[in-house]
Amino acid sequence: MNNEVRVRFAPSPTGYLHLGSLRTALFNYLFARHHNGKFILRIEDTDQSRKVEGAVENLINILMEMGLNYDEGPGVGGEFGPYFQSERLGIYKKYCDELLAGGHAYYAFETAEELDEMRKVQQMQGKQTMYDRRARVLTENEVKEKLASGIPYVIRLKVPLDTEIRFTDIIRGNVKIDTNLVDDQVLLKSDGFPTYHLANVIDDHFMKITHIIRGEEWLTSVPKHIILYNAFGWEVPQMAHVPLILNADKTKLSKRQGDVATEDYLRKGYLKEALLNFMTLLGWNPGDGEEKEIFTKAELIEKFSIERVNSAGAVFNVEKLNWMNGEYIKNYDIDALSELIIPYLNADGIDTSDKIKTKRVIFAIRNYINKLDEASEQAKVYYNEVKLNDEQTAIVKAETSIQVFNALAAKIEAMLEITADNFKPVLSEVQKETGVKGKNLFLPVRLALTGEEHGPELGMIAYVLGKEEVLKRLQNRI
Repeated sequence: MNNEVRVRFAPSPTGYLHLGSLRTALFNYLFARHHNGKFILRIEDTDQSRKVEGAVENLINILMEMGLNYDEGPGVGGEFGPYFQSERLGIYKKYCDELLAGGHAYYAFETAEELDEMRKVQQMQGKQTMYDRRARVLTENEVKEKLASGIPYVIRLKVPLDTEIRFTDIIRGNVKIDTNLVDDQVLLKSDGFPTYHLANVIDDHFMKITHIIRGEEWLTSVPKHIILYNAFGWEVPQMAHVPLILNADKTKLSKRQGDVATEDYLRKGYLKEALLNFMTLLGWNPGDGEEKEIFTKAELIEKFSIERVNSAGAVFNVEKLNWMNGEYIKNYDIDALSELIIPYLNADGIDTSDKIKTKRVIFAIRNYINKLDEASEQAKVYYNEVKLNDEQTAIVKAETSIQVFNALAAKIEAMLEITADNFKPVLSEVQKETGVKGKNLFLPVRLALTGEEHGPELGMIAYVLGKEEVLKRLQNRI
């Protein structure tokens, strides 16, 4: 086997990038980078009926946005291309002919109606639905006659019967499967396009893939692939089948129960760094008693091993993701964070033309949001007119509140500027001067400045609003 680690992510362009596919790509990427190997993107577009316009471009854009840069593939090139399976049809036909010649495959001529009837009979009999291998008994002359008459056909894998396929999965250990339970899979369809099984094996071989890391839904297909590798006389790559991502109720993660597209999470304001961190920990752990949960990409690359992926399904805990994303927001570079948040503020009609104020606002609210799309709700108090309900109005109109506002306004008038640090001592002075303290002091001031009963420290609020605006809002309540 090739000494250089080479892995591939091979999606079909059938729509959005599912979170499960993102994790598969991520595991391949981390594995390749950990071993100083190559990460390849291959587009498996042989099923033309399911191809979605723009899906390839969207897929590549998401991978790039997430920082999962591939070493070979569409737009990048490489010595083993082309990297679209639809551009490799001649290769598949050549090796399918080789399988036919070697007795490892055969022609089958059943119509769709005949196959449907076959499955119905098997279901009625309580049998596993699979091809009944009737075309395997056709004589050479019968096959020639059918071909000559132009009857549509497929080419099927001739599975060796009455034997066992044994292999070792890196995640799941030793696996053995009775070949009598393995379907004679279609390899080449009637339209001349290969199925996943044939194209996947041929491409993995010629692209020198050393490790196949993919979803567990392909585990049952491994025997078919091993049969093909053996028929060609090729070495079988090492395999690791990643478990499913589950909903809280342990069902398969699906759009019926919420968002499953990577772009949906990016659009809501989950940071790519947080999303990658979270997705890596879905089914994988760093081991060695590591309790840390926040990792940089570099740390994940250093620590990643496919052996530490669990075989059981991993529950997608959105509350955990929200917490983790909030932690990233709190510690994000403020300039970079501002660039990310401003589009959300603008979309909600907030004027961010005052860049200094905007950055102050974002600094003030960063500890109170878990997603970027929550920023506007927290930021509006710094931009909108303060509105109070009847209960809040009664609080700010109280005699003690008016005393506080007058004393505070007088002291602010004498200040050159307000900072988060110098506002707190001023409140202490107001407390001593008026005798008003605790909730009776702080709540009226907060209501007068923001219209909210909870939020950032008053010093931060005053700093963000600035001297003039603080005075204006206080005087409106006097």
